[in-house]
Amino acid sequence: MKIAFYGTKPYDRVWFEPMGKEYGFDIHFIEASCSQETVFMAKGCDAICIFVNDYVNAGMIDTLYEMNVKAILLRSAGFNNVDVKAAEDKIVILRVPSYSPEAVAEFSMAMLLTVNRLTHKAYNRTRDFNMSLNGLMGIDLFEKTAGVIGTGKIGQAMIRILNGFQMHVLCYDPFPVEGLEAEYVSLDKLFQSADVISLHCPLNSDTRHIINKEAIAMMKKGVYLVNTSRGALIDTQALIDGMLEGKFGGVGLDVYEEEEGVFYEDRSNDIIMDDNLARLVTFPNMLVTSHMGFFTREAMQAIAKTTLENAYALENGLPLVNQVGREMLS
Repeated sequence: MKIAFYGTKPYDRVWFEPMGKEYGFDIHFIEASCSQETVFMAKGCDAICIFVNDYVNAGMIDTLYEMNVKAILLRSAGFNNVDVKAAEDKIVILRVPSYSPEAVAEFSMAMLLTVNRLTHKAYNRTRDFNMSLNGLMGIDLFEKTAGVIGTGKIGQAMIRILNGFQMHVLCYDPFPVEGLEAEYVSLDKLFQSADVISLHCPLNSDTRHIINKEAIAMMKKGVYLVNTSRGALIDTQALIDGMLEGKFGGVGLDVYEEEEGVFYEDRSNDIIMDDNLARLVTFPNMLVTSHMGFFTREAMQAIAKTTLENAYALENGLPLVNQVGREMLS
């Protein structure tokens, strides 16, 4: 099988190159992201492999189909960046449903601890021998109320961590899981009660802007918000307005609505034209990172292994256990 591997970074090759050889795949590593302008680079390939900030729309599906591309291999769990309906009966979509839930949950907790105790600011101060504690006061998390939105594998891992801090955990998910050490409540009650809110739900039509002006109005003053899932779960303008009103004790964003073309790239010498992103990073109680919650050795190895196992199953007529279908859209 010949695979066009879009959005290649050095750390991708570390895992995919040797594993691909073991499977006998011919992987063509492409630095460019997959887009309307670069889809032609997959000509002659049997499959393409894409990541979270690549996209494949209906027009690109038709182009790939005409080029006899048989599969879209997602090296991620989410599939909101692919037009699943347009791909039906044309191209198979295969994803990595689980790689390391603990990696993302641990990073979410790291973000919460950082924006609460402002360790990133303390680090910068002490390097200049500024040992002042002014402006660095946080809160005890012990016995506070945490709200977890989305109780899939990552949400469950986050709940276990929060329980370790002896927090009272509320959670919301339209598909409850039995046996969790957490209390399922309505979304409104979670917004009204939580001192900390962490997002772990997929992005779809029901969850887009689940954090909006109305939701923020219901939250406690001084609430902490962490998002390591998908950027469009949060209405960015509503978040900025809430920050300006002093609503949040701290916010940690590992994802952003318009991160395509910025995250995963070195833009340090560029003028950033996105006014909202430029505004977000100016808030002293805001931490923005570059969609790195998944980025551990164990997770990268698991992503590579499952992605290539998906390709092997397709090539050899085996059951496609990780196939994405339109029935999954809701």
